[in-house]
Amino acid sequence: MPWLHRSFWIGPLLIAGALAIVSLLVARTKLRDIYRRQFGDTRRERLFLASFAFFTAVAVVRGITIAIHNDVGPFHNVTMHGRHIHHLVWGILLLLLVGYLWLLQIGTASDASARLTGRITSLLYGAAAALVLDEFALWLNLSDVYWQREGRESYEAMALFGGILAVGIFGKPFFAAVARDLTRPFRHSTSG
Repeated sequence: MPWLHRSFWIGPLLIAGALAIVSLLVARTKLRDIYRRQFGDTRRERLFLASFAFFTAVAVVRGITIAIHNDVGPFHNVTMHGRHIHHLVWGILLLLLVGYLWLLQIGTASDASARLTGRITSLLYGAAAALVLDEFALWLNLSDVYWQREGRESYEAMALFGGILAVGIFGKPFFAAVARDLTRPFRHSTSG
């Protein structure tokens, strides 16, 4: 059973630990007031948390895979019955779980009781996306090309998705202003 081996838990624990440290730092310092002012809108907060978890998981997973590749530390591939289980499998399972929860509308409401669940599912979504996209080249080529030239496709997929997340977070005020500006002539002509 892969979950009985300590290598199985190193990545998730490192990701969870990094996210917990930052969460505690924000919750226990003056950053909490800044955070609340900036993320009053729960949709924007979920985008931010997914983005933060995505980039944290990318850094942790890439670090672990480099350590495994170079035989550094306690890191080893996770195997089951002699078969290497790629981390994209865990990412897919997490994406399925979060998608199912969101279908049930768990973590999507903006009331206070659902906000914590929304934060957790957003963090899980971001980490899961990182696990899947880190091995994008593998599922694109149907071959383990992680350390070959084609493995670069994974970096490109991660950069594209990370950019989309960032645009969702930081681009809303800009795109809202553009929409207002583009629709201004239509609003004045119908009101007069």
